[in-house]
Amino acid sequence: MRTALVREPGSRLADGIVTHIGRSDIDLSLARAQHMAYADALASAGWEVYPAPAADDCPDAVFVEDAVVVVDDLAVLTHPGAPARRGEISGVEQAVLELGLRTAHIAEPGTLEGGDVLQVGTTVYVGRGGRTNAEGIRQLRALLAPLGRTVVPVPLGAVLHLKSAVTALPDGTFLALPHLVPTGLFPAVRPVEEEGGSHVVPLGGDRVLLAASAPRTAELLADLGYTPVVVDIGEFEKLEGCVTCLSVLVSR
Repeated sequence: MRTALVREPGSRLADGIVTHIGRSDIDLSLARAQHMAYADALASAGWEVYPAPAADDCPDAVFVEDAVVVVDDLAVLTHPGAPARRGEISGVEQAVLELGLRTAHIAEPGTLEGGDVLQVGTTVYVGRGGRTNAEGIRQLRALLAPLGRTVVPVPLGAVLHLKSAVTALPDGTFLALPHLVPTGLFPAVRPVEEEGGSHVVPLGGDRVLLAASAPRTAELLADLGYTPVVVDIGEFEKLEGCVTCLSVLVSR
């Protein structure tokens, strides 16, 4: 099973939360076209695109990754640090149950958002910052220990989520913005200068998804022997969105 869980942008997308950047106007029609192209890129790479139920009252619901962390056959439904996002969870829970996954929940006083969770092999790095707290990390560690995972907390600076600043390539090396994340916690770091270059999604084989805003990083990936799959997500970047947060890849 290679399923990509996505959620279409709702009519209130322009009301999404911005934390570390200024607010810009959102072109909803363009955002929807960009989201369709993003989903098409996943499908072209062999992923079956599966839509979660719409959540039009939740402006940030398109960033579906923040609502759930999937490890093996377990879907951990999160408890977002932003209270306005907690209404996103029920529809995502419905979707992962339809996919046949077991579920568990992060509960108060814990907070956790999926954008703070980076899985590399059996190690799970979790950003501790504005949206994810120590109790959320503790609960996630307890849930994942039976699955053979080791959880490593990562303190964050002025960045929304961990995967806004660091992600991993299929060979286990990390692409990171050194001024936003303590790179000493990660083996084999490749520093990047483009913000969009620090968040990539391995799609299987040599294909790696990344944003059109990172052309130099795309050249680096090609030099390393990967095939860059480039998508324009400019309207979502205005809301601090990344290629990572627009889907949840479920591979079983």
